[in-house]
Amino acid sequence: MERKEFRDLVSPEAAREAIASLPLEGGIDRVPLREARGRVLVSRLDAELDVPGFDRSSMDGYALRARDTFGVDEADPARLTVVDAVHAGEEPDVAVAAGEAVEISTGAVMPEGADAMVPVERTDLESADGADDQQPTVLIRTSVAPGDNVMFAGADVAAGERALGPGTRLTARDIGLLSALGIDEVPVRSHPRVGIISTGDELVRPGGAVDHRRGEIYDVNSYTIAAGVEEAGGEAVLYPHAGDEEAAMERVLREAAAECDLVLSSGSTSASAVDVIYRVIEEQGDLLLHGVSIKPGKPMLVGRLEGMTPEAGQDASQADEAGSAPSAYVGLPGYPVSAMMVFRTFVAPVIRQAAGLPEPETATVTGRLAREERSDQGRHRLAPVGLTTDGDGETLVYPVDKGSGATTSLADADGLIEIDADTDYLEAGTELEVTLFSPDTSPPTLFAVGEDDPTLNRLLDRLEHPRFLPIGTRPGLRRLRDGVPDVAVVAGPIEREIPGVDIGGWRREWGLVVPAGNPADVEGLAALVDRDLAFVNRTTDSGLRTSLGNTVAALANERGVDRHDITRAIEGFDIGLRAHESPPRTVAAGDADAALGLRSTAEYLGLEFVPLGEQPVRLVAAADRLEKPGVVELEATLRSPDGGSNDTS
Repeated sequence: MERKEFRDLVSPEAAREAIASLPLEGGIDRVPLREARGRVLVSRLDAELDVPGFDRSSMDGYALRARDTFGVDEADPARLTVVDAVHAGEEPDVAVAAGEAVEISTGAVMPEGADAMVPVERTDLESADGADDQQPTVLIRTSVAPGDNVMFAGADVAAGERALGPGTRLTARDIGLLSALGIDEVPVRSHPRVGIISTGDELVRPGGAVDHRRGEIYDVNSYTIAAGVEEAGGEAVLYPHAGDEEAAMERVLREAAAECDLVLSSGSTSASAVDVIYRVIEEQGDLLLHGVSIKPGKPMLVGRLEGMTPEAGQDASQADEAGSAPSAYVGLPGYPVSAMMVFRTFVAPVIRQAAGLPEPETATVTGRLAREERSDQGRHRLAPVGLTTDGDGETLVYPVDKGSGATTSLADADGLIEIDADTDYLEAGTELEVTLFSPDTSPPTLFAVGEDDPTLNRLLDRLEHPRFLPIGTRPGLRRLRDGVPDVAVVAGPIEREIPGVDIGGWRREWGLVVPAGNPADVEGLAALVDRDLAFVNRTTDSGLRTSLGNTVAALANERGVDRHDITRAIEGFDIGLRAHESPPRTVAAGDADAALGLRSTAEYLGLEFVPLGEQPVRLVAAADRLEKPGVVELEATLRSPDGGSNDTS
């Protein structure tokens, strides 16, 4: 298969212009009022009646003629005859004459002849003397002017008045106004329909079973991009995965184009021989660009795609294409971080525009770069970053990019920074503007990095809003020296001086995790050296790996050989996995005879454990952050009776 070379990479500005030129126009829906919240009006709505439609009492009391109260006060009240009573929802059948009053409820129609009302608190009712035909009287102890305590017809909204204008995004307040006007259906912008297609034979939707031996992975992009589409005001439509075969890919793409205003695919956009989606767009539509000078997102596609709806049993190539209008098309990169960064930056704005939604209020913060950052020169870069605060409460910015294939690069980030194509180095302390992913984003109360551990996880669960990056003991200490985190979690023997203040910790038992029943009868490290057993190690950044290295050195000394003779004899020693559960899970899957791990992990997975020793886990705080509320909370929780200080996991 011929390999496709990238065309000349266009600038980010040119990519925005190309996407803005796509045929993505919002239509009109008429929706019932109960479904209108959050929708955007397409035309002005005017009041067709007065609200209220009658003069009404503002409170409980007595309706009367204001002139009958002129000059009265507490010491010299007016005495009026109560001729009737009017309650809300009733039509008055009495007219108020001079010297008369009508008892009235809040919201009731003012009777004819009455031009004011007095609240009941400023009156005293006098009972009749016992005669059946004698009416009660009321003492009015305050004077009122015409209109006092009365809401006249149209005082809220007058007939013919402009109620809501086009472009209004309807809120609960607006729904209340429209309800008062008797409007039960409103014209709103249609949600643009956005078809979402993930490409790749290796993808499995979440909830299904993956076969790691075939390289299968869960589809991250479909649901993630769908959530982004709906946040931007679109209607997300998920389509089946498109495999890497061109005819099948064309079929699902053109089906989506026939049914949607915009088609978003992810994956199959690069220049490799199996990435063929650009050929479908070139042959069945109009490819406007292929490749943008940006990182991540270089292999983005933008174009228009002709849609068709194949009949049952009919091949897509035989379907009737007459009258099929082209749909807007954007091809996103396959890696989740790249896909979402490109979507947020380039695609979400045009969906919002089609839906009639304003750009969200710009949410940015300014902070200092916590450590130096290098960038590839020549391409504009979008870099996910996290936020924390130093001991003085000033905002620090730190990169969290683990690569485009790591989904946690976005989950651990608070926003992004843009680095222009001519910048290849940012020194620590550089002031940066961060565009937040959400206006309500705030730094975590505690930012910790270092060794992952089951006891630590339970401890973090009890804190208010922590963030922990499991990068290992050695990188954790390096970050602490650089002044980035509040706390570093370190495990095992530490040869160097710790750059911080030890605020407590616990001990954990480590060793070899083997299958249930220990079928290979592993008794210690020597079994891995002397027998043909498959072993799974931890990475060199792990505290467990350090303790294992010391045990290897001790065994080598005991046998009078070089430590490398020991490590070379252990199958798999040099291949390490990052997370503390990953090696034991390899044993649980039947793919290894032993793994480096913790007793607590073995018990949790129902495996056997061969102890090799204990090691300390210490929480080390930056010296200038001991008074930071999150650090104070962590230390208090650690020292509580059910904290982790005495844990021996």
